[in-house]
Amino acid sequence: MSFTYLKAMPSPDEIKSQYPMTPEMMAVKTERDEQIADIITGKDDRVLAIIGPCSADSEDSVIDYVSRLAPVQEEIKDKVLIVPRIYTNKPRTTGSGYKGIASQPDPTKAPDMVEGLIAMRKMHLRAIAETGLTCADEMLYPENWGYVEDLLSYVAIGARSVEDQHHRLTVSGFDVASGMKNPTSGDFSVMLNSVYAAQHSHHFTFSGYEVRTTGNPLAHTILRGAVSKHGNCVQNYHYEDLVRLAEMYQSMDLVNPATIVDANHSNSNKQFKQQIRIVREVMMSRHFSSEVKNLVKGVMIESYIEEGCQKISDNQVYGKSITDPCLGWEDSKQLLYTIAELNK
Repeated sequence: MSFTYLKAMPSPDEIKSQYPMTPEMMAVKTERDEQIADIITGKDDRVLAIIGPCSADSEDSVIDYVSRLAPVQEEIKDKVLIVPRIYTNKPRTTGSGYKGIASQPDPTKAPDMVEGLIAMRKMHLRAIAETGLTCADEMLYPENWGYVEDLLSYVAIGARSVEDQHHRLTVSGFDVASGMKNPTSGDFSVMLNSVYAAQHSHHFTFSGYEVRTTGNPLAHTILRGAVSKHGNCVQNYHYEDLVRLAEMYQSMDLVNPATIVDANHSNSNKQFKQQIRIVREVMMSRHFSSEVKNLVKGVMIESYIEEGCQKISDNQVYGKSITDPCLGWEDSKQLLYTIAELNK
């Protein structure tokens, strides 16, 4: 019942010095960050499409996937800003199972945290270098922020982390758009309290330092559905849910009211094909109310090269999720065109 200390972890500065950003990549990130911020704050009427695998389990297939997004982005750039999901940590409800490439670079082998940090950074670097797209990641472990803070253009805080004070305070020091998901209970108040905490300054300890943050005005909500006390999925992407959230935003001292609708998880009951219908409904809801249109800044979609999911094995299908099931590429591409068409 105690810790066994295996090895010291390298510092963020050590990893970043080994795998640095180039000036060209920094310029790409600066521009993309500004565009995302303009969408969140309402200066840009495009919508965000945060799309990609449930977990980024293989560098080659993930970069292949992101490379397919790049030409689509060029085609729909006037209506949609694509932010690829490169989620390098995978939350587990029971704590067991594959926890993401940042913990286990090879899903068939034992965890290696140092190699995982390197794999996480290399994947994000390669995405920027080869596609010109900066990406999103879930900050499951706040201490990982230092290893990728110069790479990410969007951060998500998951349903199981959003009530945790350490996550909330850490986001208050992020300088990019950060989405706080509703908890698995579905309580909007919990989610909005998390946004409130993230938008304000704090004084706390972080990664061995006493720190002070300025607050993150780009912190916002993500609706991902909920689970009832009976274990049933409860959706929260419908028009009435969006109106309610807009009204609750108005009652709190929050800047830049914004939400992203996660079309999978409990909103789809993990029926991945339902994401197509859900995204269409959300985009249509924006047509019926200026209040809803101003609130809903985009959608989140789980998507990979091959649809569905598979078990971890020595014979895995290339580009198919080893965690939650995802839309396949052809459906995903068409859905991105649909989002652009419906953003009127």
